[in-house]
Amino acid sequence: MAAEGRLDVSSFSRMLRHWQCRLVNLDFRLSFDTMFTTLSHSRRSFFRTATGSLMAVPFLESFASASAAAAAPARRTIFLGGGFGFTSKSFYPDGEGRLADVGRTEGLAPLQRHLDDMTMVSNLTNIGATDPHGGSVSYLTCAAKQSLNTISCDQVLADALGKETRYQSLILSAKEKDGGQNSGHGAGLSLSWDESGNPIPGIDRPLDLFNSLFANATDSKDSLNKRLAEQRSILDAVRINGTSVKRRLSQGDVEKLDEYFTGVRQIEKSLEREAKWADVPKPKANIPAPGEALTGEQAIRAMYDMIIVALQTDATRFVTYRQPVCDLLTGMGMSLGAHSLSHYGFSKERIAASKLRDQKCSSLFAHFLDRLKEAKDSDGSRLFDNCIVSYGTNLRSGHELKNLPAILSGGGAPDIKHGRHIVLPEEDTPLANYWLTIMQQSGMDIDSFGHSTGNIPQLVKG
Repeated sequence: MAAEGRLDVSSFSRMLRHWQCRLVNLDFRLSFDTMFTTLSHSRRSFFRTATGSLMAVPFLESFASASAAAAAPARRTIFLGGGFGFTSKSFYPDGEGRLADVGRTEGLAPLQRHLDDMTMVSNLTNIGATDPHGGSVSYLTCAAKQSLNTISCDQVLADALGKETRYQSLILSAKEKDGGQNSGHGAGLSLSWDESGNPIPGIDRPLDLFNSLFANATDSKDSLNKRLAEQRSILDAVRINGTSVKRRLSQGDVEKLDEYFTGVRQIEKSLEREAKWADVPKPKANIPAPGEALTGEQAIRAMYDMIIVALQTDATRFVTYRQPVCDLLTGMGMSLGAHSLSHYGFSKERIAASKLRDQKCSSLFAHFLDRLKEAKDSDGSRLFDNCIVSYGTNLRSGHELKNLPAILSGGGAPDIKHGRHIVLPEEDTPLANYWLTIMQQSGMDIDSFGHSTGNIPQLVKG
């Protein structure tokens, strides 16, 4: 788990609910050697016991000092995703070539000013994906089987290259009224998955991200050390004699219990990282705190703006953001959910609504690229010139799993020349090849990822 800054009680509860979901139907007798007596526990009563002390766990790993400017700006990599793709006939270019020539589609219209700084790649397919309704579950992992997920590419990068920043990675999600059930990502999931193939909870409210990024009155060293000590004590309290417990469980329940304690171990790593950065102050906020109830477009814009600040201060170099879809539609005055809208083929009204959704998504992405180009890096260069930005989804349109949308921007990839629509000669080229290429361009020495068969030479050879 990419541990994250400060986590309040409500955020920790969300994280524990995630692990509860991983322990469905697990009923067992737990033997506690110290503070707990032997009781017959359901998974629900176990979690009540484990969380009774109001454990507050870091939710992002920490934040870099704004004064720590490197001699040469670091390369950053950002993965942005939304659900259900775009409208087939009005979003995607018909042929390959210069985007300025072939990319003047209705859906890409808000991005016209950035076409020379973008690349679109066609004929990519996530070979292991089988479920359109949860299409993004394996979007960044490219697992061979969607039912058995693996680590996402952003976490591979963060593990290898994220050691120098307070946040090893910044994982953002979206809080939607329906819990994310109909946004094409599974219920409320982020895009990031850990080395055990478990989903990593993401920060889902702009205000929570703001509070994690910036210093506040309770961030003194003494208060932090006290909080860390309390968290360690509670982690110690929920340790269980694994050998004793496992003798009483079925093999399936043992696996579920192992998943839970994988999460506990990840929390321990979080605490270690936060303690390491305890003496490095967070930056003071130079932007106002976002509203508490932002949703849809306002939430996306706020998240984008704070991503810019996090990158400028070198708080992190790897970001994933699973963006809201249903709440975006609601904010546009549409009553349809994203899943319902994806079935647009039989209705002129739905087709029109789908096109409007495309334009809104393109407009928001264009705003993010504008901000990257306006923002200055530590050496005075454009932040845009030191970033690699991937934008897309594991679904092309509606429920189509093949030929998914893949847009790449930013000047941080040394071997990629933008301004093109590349149609790969092999249909169903593994999506993992695309991630492998991005990982290599991000500075990682890696030869394979997921079901990759190599990188994409057409992308790196302009």
